[in-house]
Amino acid sequence: MKVNIYYGGRGIIDDPTLFVISQITAVLQELNVKVQQYNLYEQRNGITALPNTLKDADGIILASTVEWYGIGGYMMQFLDACWLYGDKDKIKTIYMAPVVMSTTHGEREGMMSLAAAWEMLGGLPCDGMCGYIADTTKLENSSEYAKIIDKKAENIYRTINQKMPVFPASNQAVINKVGVAKSIDLTPQESEQLSEYASDDKYVRKQKEDLQELASIFRDKMGQEDSLGSSEEYVKTLNKKFTPVAGVAAKYKINFSDNSKLKPIIIDVDNSKCECRAGDEEGADVVLTSDQRTFEDILGGRLSFQRAFMAGNIKMKGDFKLLRSMDQFFDLMAD
Repeated sequence: MKVNIYYGGRGIIDDPTLFVISQITAVLQELNVKVQQYNLYEQRNGITALPNTLKDADGIILASTVEWYGIGGYMMQFLDACWLYGDKDKIKTIYMAPVVMSTTHGEREGMMSLAAAWEMLGGLPCDGMCGYIADTTKLENSSEYAKIIDKKAENIYRTINQKMPVFPASNQAVINKVGVAKSIDLTPQESEQLSEYASDDKYVRKQKEDLQELASIFRDKMGQEDSLGSSEEYVKTLNKKFTPVAGVAAKYKINFSDNSKLKPIIIDVDNSKCECRAGDEEGADVVLTSDQRTFEDILGGRLSFQRAFMAGNIKMKGDFKLLRSMDQFFDLMAD
């Protein structure tokens, strides 16, 4: 018999829930139950893969702490992952005991919400426990509290071991009619792989980079008829699109990181006057470094200077306020 414990708190030293589940673990282990604990705050980058750990469990304990309102984000993420990626046929056979301790208020509501969520997933709820603990030391030093925890742990063991029947819940009937998740035409193995990939930041980042590279290749093959191509043509477009902004006088310089043949562009703004020219000059108030494709996207109205900077597509030295002014000088996205 195996029981998994999913702890959704923050792992702080005086968390009463940690003490309670440690006592429950000790009782279950004395009864020859294999217990494995998953701390969700340690698994936060891989929570979407955790429903896979339910496959060899006979029962689980969902443990959380109410510190100000509700059962906390990590536990909700885990329940969301069970709904999206969990094996519903397996969940139907798993008993769940909620354990919710509160340092403020709302422990009973938290326990009821965990039970209701597990029923909606199709699982089997069993009696859990909840309590308001303002001082963890009182919990640890109380023999009466210890007896309560031991008794609850024995009841959890008895329910799971004997596979006690559970009355059907109305929220299961409702969810079967109106709340069925959209099915994904995947095998359980493919769904498991999907949840693992979704939680892998490196994999997601690599996929985005590959998509950007493919998009660049296709744009090059399509010829990019709207590409301007040279510094002189960029200058003509900027001069044409300039809109005067009062109270701003600054000198901008734009370097191109991926094409050494392109001359830098100098933008000299003095209130209502603007002179754009191609050439390498010193003394600029703001120096931008961009690749040619990003700059063409800006000139084509597909991207703003500020958005390109925030996305990391262009680098800047100088006053950030002057960078924001460039989107006012050249209202390229209005086209």
